[in-house]
Amino acid sequence: MALPKLEVPTYELELPLSKKTIKYRPFLVKEQKILLMAMESKDSKTIQSSILDVLNTCILTPEFNISSVPIIDIEYLFLHLRAKSVGEIVESKYRCNNEVTKEDGTTKECGNIIETKINLTEILPVQDKIVDPEIRLTDKIVIKMKYPEFRLLNADVDYNDVASLTFKMIASCIEHVFDGEQFFYSNEISEEELIEFVENLSQEQFEKMEEFFNNMPRMTKKIEMTCKKCGYLHNFEVEGLEDFFG
Repeated sequence: MALPKLEVPTYELELPLSKKTIKYRPFLVKEQKILLMAMESKDSKTIQSSILDVLNTCILTPEFNISSVPIIDIEYLFLHLRAKSVGEIVESKYRCNNEVTKEDGTTKECGNIIETKINLTEILPVQDKIVDPEIRLTDKIVIKMKYPEFRLLNADVDYNDVASLTFKMIASCIEHVFDGEQFFYSNEISEEELIEFVENLSQEQFEKMEEFFNNMPRMTKKIEMTCKKCGYLHNFEVEGLEDFFG
């Protein structure tokens, strides 16, 4: 006789940037095990790959394409998925690095471990400055920028080559180029051409694109904690999935 099938609840969520509404289910114990092993590895690519695998399994909206959605939307979705699967509250620990003066006049690090709780459902995208995605480079040429898509995290990039990575990421954020007469859409242009276009910009033009890139929304939360041992008030800012679950 076969064991009974357990019913799994489903939920709907509107993603903050793309405004897409998706249906999903909580991840199961076997999927949580994959995520825990990935987090313990401390390897960014392993973590990203595991998150992608679990999301593909838990998302129930068939036409939803994870790769084409902004990275921030995926982070937001995963936080809510984790909240529905395991619980809204995450306990994090931080080491107090405040320098304490001893009786003999010397100083040493406090070293006390501070514990705090983070409510995942309270974390929203934060944007320090809103920058117009349409950027005028010359009297005729205007480009429109978009937020980096999740596919970029799975691309074969060398994270140690900062210069190449910067050009690649900024080029990937170009939605289209308009020369006063014709639109050139990024999905019709090779990555090499887009990178070459960025490399041939003047410093002033490049800085306009950087301003958009540097002021994109971030999944971040500011935390205030007082060390019970030395009384020092800490102001932490956690950002990104690895920080929230670290």
